[in-house]
Amino acid sequence: MSPSSPTATSIPDAGRLEGELAAQSLMGGRRLVRLRLTSDKAGPDKVAAEALTRHAAGELNPDAFLLIEAGALDRTSALRKVAEKVTGAVCIPCYEDEPGDVARLVRETLARDNVSLNPDALALFVARMPKERGVARAEIERLALYLGPGSNTTATPADLEAFLGVEPEASLLDAASDAFGGRLAEAQAGLRRAAQEGEAGPAAVRAIGMHLGRLRRTLTLAKSGAGLQEAAKASGVFWKQEREFLRQARTWTLDELDRIQPEVLAADRACKTAGSPDQLIAQRLALTIAGRARRMGL
Repeated sequence: MSPSSPTATSIPDAGRLEGELAAQSLMGGRRLVRLRLTSDKAGPDKVAAEALTRHAAGELNPDAFLLIEAGALDRTSALRKVAEKVTGAVCIPCYEDEPGDVARLVRETLARDNVSLNPDALALFVARMPKERGVARAEIERLALYLGPGSNTTATPADLEAFLGVEPEASLLDAASDAFGGRLAEAQAGLRRAAQEGEAGPAAVRAIGMHLGRLRRTLTLAKSGAGLQEAAKASGVFWKQEREFLRQARTWTLDELDRIQPEVLAADRACKTAGSPDQLIAQRLALTIAGRARRMGL
């Protein structure tokens, strides 16, 4: 492709996207507009489909080259239907590796450095691998360095604990707990860590809502006469988080939780709006909750 002025965006705004497609290249040559869809929401899918339809019909800058990257688009996807139908567009499917293929890649890559994983560790590592192949290869190489190239080590699941850290879902639950515990920096770090593993804003807001629900159930049971520790266990609090959870339960009140609930619901709705900056919405919600927790003495 000749020199171009590439423009990349991950959240399609109808006006901005069509404006980019209609603009002329400032550098000469053919203009490249690259769009990356990072969610499976119907709104962005529809916006991209409408823009592609107009562009393919020649209504915008006909010299612009539109490149769209998306995740799994099922048969109901408007974008997929348009891309497969209109003249001048090509739909190139990319398939995720099967677990067996990933396991083979891990074994072969590690073998070059004379290190390996036992069957249980291999299954654990494969289950936690990123979906992007390039990122996955980097993780395998990082694991080889961690185990020690040439060491002939055969790692077990216990050996991988420090390397793997926590799962994205666990990062979100920890972030929610940190927010209600008044630890904003830790909460924001947990949200960023989960985002890097592919967990979007709606999942973060959902984790915050789940933590609020456990606090409310615990306080309601305690109000009815149950012991606080007994109420926490009945609310599904994991034993490792029990001490911190009880610290929060002794400070938060049902009235304070009721004041927070509308903000959680509003954030959940906002995250599901087409084109919303869902990660920022989740971080702002965590900031609000952590601020209230700090004011209550947590």
